[in-house]
Amino acid sequence: MSTTTDPAARLPAATAAEAELAVQARQAPVRSEGYWAGVWKRLRRDPVTIVCASILLLMLLAIVFAPLLAPHDPYQGSMLRRLRPIGTEGHPLGTDELGRDILTRLLYGGRLSWYMGITPVVLAFFIGTFLGVIAGYAGGRVNMAIMRVTDVFYAFPSVLLAVAISGALGAGIGNAILALTLVFIPPIIRVAESVTQGVRNLDFVDAARASGAGAITVVRVHVLGNVLGPIFVYATSLISVSMIIASGLSFLGLGTRPPEPEWGLMLNTLRTAIYVQPWVAVLPGVCIFITSLCFNLLADGLRQAMDVKG
Repeated sequence: MSTTTDPAARLPAATAAEAELAVQARQAPVRSEGYWAGVWKRLRRDPVTIVCASILLLMLLAIVFAPLLAPHDPYQGSMLRRLRPIGTEGHPLGTDELGRDILTRLLYGGRLSWYMGITPVVLAFFIGTFLGVIAGYAGGRVNMAIMRVTDVFYAFPSVLLAVAISGALGAGIGNAILALTLVFIPPIIRVAESVTQGVRNLDFVDAARASGAGAITVVRVHVLGNVLGPIFVYATSLISVSMIIASGLSFLGLGTRPPEPEWGLMLNTLRTAIYVQPWVAVLPGVCIFITSLCFNLLADGLRQAMDVKG
């Protein structure tokens, strides 16, 4: 009489099958969810972020395809059609003080407003990340030199510094972008330096250095991948600030020059008509407000989605 050593053979059929499945489940490899897959899953569960991203995407498509969507020439006006109200036939959003179609100028003006809002942040992101990572990883005198220069820029409010630099360089889109880039480099340096210092002494970085890897390799392979996320989220939150300051520079005559359509400049030219056609006059401000709000909420959603502990 033979005996069996398999415990499942002494169990009922249903119980034996369950035991076999349990053994297979323990032996099956566990597939861990990737980090970016988890970020995307958390973003999809955030309705506010999805709505803001959708609004920004629609606005981007509208300004990119402005020549196809705009009903009129953004520079052509008529004194006979000046300051027409919203809902006027052929001018759904009315006309400005020179009889130019508001809808057309909002579409074309979004191009300059987005360009002047995003470009300085992108430039500051690359420059500030480079300097901040160097300061955070190298430490010592290198950190002291970079951070003390950064502190000098922090002595001035962002708006005042942008106005001062633009005033010194002169009006123009290029000078306004340069001024805004110089304004946003210091805060990005601070964030990059802070997160780099938090990563440089972790075990995997020490192991890489102990294995003989050079400083450039350690930073490129082990440090950047862990610090770019927080820096990117912070830079995204600066886009709304950049767009508002850029519009303010154009409003003051230090950014875009007439007759170019730009939301801040449109606010300046339409402010004299606020008592005649108030709804027409505030439309550029509404565009600035919605865009800035969406970028702020999008940055908050990205920060929460990229926070593993959240």
